[in-house]
Amino acid sequence: MEQMSHFGMIANYHTHTYRCGHARGADREYVETAILRGLKVLGFSEHVPMPFVDGHESGFRVPRRLLEDYVQCVLDLKREYAGNIEIHLGFEAEYYPDLWERMKTMLSPYPVEYLILGQHFPDSREVTYGAVPQSSRQELAAYAAAAVAGMRSGHFSYLAHPDLFCFTGSEAAYREEMGKICQAARETGTPLEINLLGLRDKRTYPEPIFWELAAREGCRVVLGCDAHDPKDVARPENVAEGYALARRFGLEPEGTVDLLPPF
Repeated sequence: MEQMSHFGMIANYHTHTYRCGHARGADREYVETAILRGLKVLGFSEHVPMPFVDGHESGFRVPRRLLEDYVQCVLDLKREYAGNIEIHLGFEAEYYPDLWERMKTMLSPYPVEYLILGQHFPDSREVTYGAVPQSSRQELAAYAAAAVAGMRSGHFSYLAHPDLFCFTGSEAAYREEMGKICQAARETGTPLEINLLGLRDKRTYPEPIFWELAAREGCRVVLGCDAHDPKDVARPENVAEGYALARRFGLEPEGTVDLLPPF
């Protein structure tokens, strides 16, 4: 991997498209904004269409009927812009062991280059959304265990918004459970993402306590735009804010990530 330029990002692997239902803009606009703002690498990582056994389609992921269109569009852009920017085909996915083989079968026809681990729920029942404020240590522990299992599976290139879980219980409990994520990240060499969407929208993440723990463990760190609009690809003031957060804890974001073949 390369170190990130002190003047801005050189790569972003966390990019969505309109197909997930909560993003906007044409795919091409994301690419052209990335080039304009000096990125060398742009990864598309749309929310994977999770293959639930009952055929359920969640409201925040790409519908299965649009999977082929998403893949083909990214591959077309990859070819078209080859001389200007390096484009990669990826997905953001939860790690649900009970659905893993089904997901692998669904994606195996396509040249998927990487997966980002985005553990929004602890398991495939999808009952507890981590970003909703809650005081249950049991739920916090379940979230942390799922994130740790995903990192240890070896299928994911990095962990997105690792501090997404909004815990309103004791700080001691938070430090103990989230410390397990940081320890596993260090042991597996998995980069942790400082999520720029959280900074842009003033969400409950990034959470300073988490990044204190990450720094103490010596974790690898990467900035991720989590772009849902072309204007949010490497937005300069947002990138500067991400740098400032990292340096507050003595962390140095890596410029590029070694993409792991997911299957």
